[in-house]
Amino acid sequence: MNKEIYMEAIPKSFEEWKNCIEEKCGIPLTLEFAEKRFSIYTNDHLPETQRFVKLYGAGHLSNIKEWLSIVIQEKRYQK
Repeated sequence: MNKEIYMEAIPKSFEEWKNCIEEKCGIPLTLEFAEKRFSIYTNDHLPETQRFVKLYGAGHLSNIKEWLSIVIQEKRYQK
């Protein structure tokens, strides 16, 4: 795969990521989903988190954790 195309596929903003997850992947951003992913991605010892960093980099992991925390706060506030 062309590296430039690959890098363009990685969302750069919360809205791009949200659209990618909900629209392109068809995954509802529920509180349960966000909490589960957040708990995985905040544990550096888990193989899944290590694989994510290897594939997408620590910077993108940081973005994902920030975006998941936004979803968590929004969903908790809605309850």
